[in-house]
Amino acid sequence: MKRLGLIAGLICALLLAAGTYAGSLYLGSATVKEDSSFIIPAGASLSSVARTLEEEGHITSSEGFVMRARLFGSSDPIQAGEFMLNAGMTQGQILSAFQSGDVIRRFVTIPEGMPSILVHERLMAEDLLTGEIEIPVEGSILPDTYDFERGESWQKVVERMQAAMDLYLAEAWAERGPNIAVDTMREALILAAIVEKETGKASERRKIAGLYSNRVKTGMLLQADPTIIYPITKGKPLGRRIRQSEIAAVNGYNTYTRVGLPVGPITNPGRESIAAVLNPDQTSALFMVADGTGGHWFAETLAEHNANVEKWYAIRRERGEM
Repeated sequence: MKRLGLIAGLICALLLAAGTYAGSLYLGSATVKEDSSFIIPAGASLSSVARTLEEEGHITSSEGFVMRARLFGSSDPIQAGEFMLNAGMTQGQILSAFQSGDVIRRFVTIPEGMPSILVHERLMAEDLLTGEIEIPVEGSILPDTYDFERGESWQKVVERMQAAMDLYLAEAWAERGPNIAVDTMREALILAAIVEKETGKASERRKIAGLYSNRVKTGMLLQADPTIIYPITKGKPLGRRIRQSEIAAVNGYNTYTRVGLPVGPITNPGRESIAAVLNPDQTSALFMVADGTGGHWFAETLAEHNANVEKWYAIRRERGEM
């Protein structure tokens, strides 16, 4: 240690006497010619990292890099992870990046209304994540864009997604309006999942939430087609028309045969659908049918609804669908 201190002192004296050029000859320099990633394994020492930097052509001298770090760098340890080395970086900038833990962040997006079975498939397709996960509980994931780093576990990413849902749901529940149709946060999540799947236009979301809230309050069957499909595919597209036998099926989800809410969510609803259920439009609508543009015609009476259904059938006949 005394010898190393003496050498460091001599080098400092040399730098002061001879200037930066002489220092660079002894301590080496960075030679990062193009942007590239660099991985530091967990537990790696500064010396081993410097050797790898030299082997990969990012610096001219591993010994010089270590000496420069000891002379001029901070006492912070280097961090494990994947780092971006940018063209033209100096050795000091490289060391600073390693010490700050400024790792490369990658992103995965979960869109609103993506069921957990597809969330699982999307995460498993990220080959830079590690470990194993089960399909997350339906409705436990908050749709959003999440960052992750190389080597992180799938489970940690899922836990962040679930923590985000718990936090948002609690915040939205605290801001709920009066006379809503649900009594608990879980019921809000279940109804929001239906609203999410039934909303074709964002501008209709709160009205659809109001319609289904009216049905829940009056004890009407919700008759939401996505609740028929969910027990069959777990949220994946059905890929065909719904059969009469499936409409008549009795299970915990099918709201054509079950009064009230399903036993659980049928997808992962987004923030807007949750907010809509907790602050729905004040509407008298009880019925809706597609209008051919991605939206719906709404009706307060069955007679009005039947007339809208005939208009929808006429559109389908013009399209050759009937």
